[in-house]
Amino acid sequence: MDGAQGAALQLQQLPPTSSADPASEASFSYKENLIGALLAIFGHLVVSIALNLQKYCHIRLAGSKDPRAYFKTKTWWLGLFLMLLGELGVFASYAFAPLSLIVPLGAVSVIASAIIGIIFIKEKWKPKDFLRRYVLSFVGCGLTVVGTYLLVTFAPNSHEKMTGENVTKHLVSWPFLLYMLVEIVLFCLLLYFYKEKNAHNIVVILLLVALLGSMTVVTVKAVAGMLVLSIQGNLQLDYPIFYVMFVCMVATAIYQAAFLSQASQMYDSSLIASVGYILSTTVAITAGAIFYLDFVGEDVLHICMFALGCLIAFLGVFLITRNRKKAIPFEPYISMDAMPGMQNMHDKGMTVQPDLKASFSYGALENNDSISEIYAPATLPVMQEEHSSRSASGVPYRVLEHTKKE
Repeated sequence: MDGAQGAALQLQQLPPTSSADPASEASFSYKENLIGALLAIFGHLVVSIALNLQKYCHIRLAGSKDPRAYFKTKTWWLGLFLMLLGELGVFASYAFAPLSLIVPLGAVSVIASAIIGIIFIKEKWKPKDFLRRYVLSFVGCGLTVVGTYLLVTFAPNSHEKMTGENVTKHLVSWPFLLYMLVEIVLFCLLLYFYKEKNAHNIVVILLLVALLGSMTVVTVKAVAGMLVLSIQGNLQLDYPIFYVMFVCMVATAIYQAAFLSQASQMYDSSLIASVGYILSTTVAITAGAIFYLDFVGEDVLHICMFALGCLIAFLGVFLITRNRKKAIPFEPYISMDAMPGMQNMHDKGMTVQPDLKASFSYGALENNDSISEIYAPATLPVMQEEHSSRSASGVPYRVLEHTKKE
């Protein structure tokens, strides 16, 4: 009897069974994922609005006689405030949700920019022209929304407290050390081809940005998580790893911005947005999966649906940016074709000014060394004629006809 009573007492002293613990943990993980996703969506939306406000400020000042500088206007400062608020929201989202969920939500900024661009169009379009022009944008927005929904629904539920011990443990783990070795070697090779071999291909530049960006988001999650724990009372700022991560975060973000600036000088912004989003998201998800073990314990169905969401979001962003109107560079020269009274006689062999690359303009600096002499611009000799004061005003220039044989 005594043994049975002792066993009963031991059973009573044991904590409750953990049959409900997995369900409660899953519910808590889903709530954290939802909070992180909402913060990221809010942040990207606000940043997109802020950038468009600042762009509107610059355009308005350029088109007016207002002598004020842009930083002296309320619109620009409002845009700066909204940008800081949005970046703060994105930064905080990394402390709640897995990195693999937050990174692909950058597609929200692309959707917001497309919608804002359509709303603030100054031109008037007929319904048929409007649909024909923006059908790709509408389809892209729809695909991106579907992909974002799949990302949030099937995102990994790996949640770990970002303590100094956990961050250090992940930092010295052999999978991440091997990943860092591969990334450093690849980065050095790309940098060599970019600097020494002048390989200015957009994929090369944006791969450099993506490799730096993967380290940026890894360090951002660590810094944000340790700051949130410190605010909650579990101080993490006395760990040296916090300052190591903070320095790496700032350094990689600065160099990432430098390479993006170089890419923007050589390629169209829409191409940079689509290719950069695809490469950066892919590399960042890979880094998060290796460093934070985001997909450990996830079933195959969730992983496949998450990958499908990424692919659909990639396609949506590509379609949105594909339909953007490319900016036409301004040439401060007068085209010969646009001169009053000057006819374009290219098809008749009486060339006054050849149409080279459909953008050649009189006075533009272009290298014409490779052009055959027969395609060189015909000269306009001055026909000196005597004109009396009583005679009617004549044309002092005459266009001579030149054939290819000449």
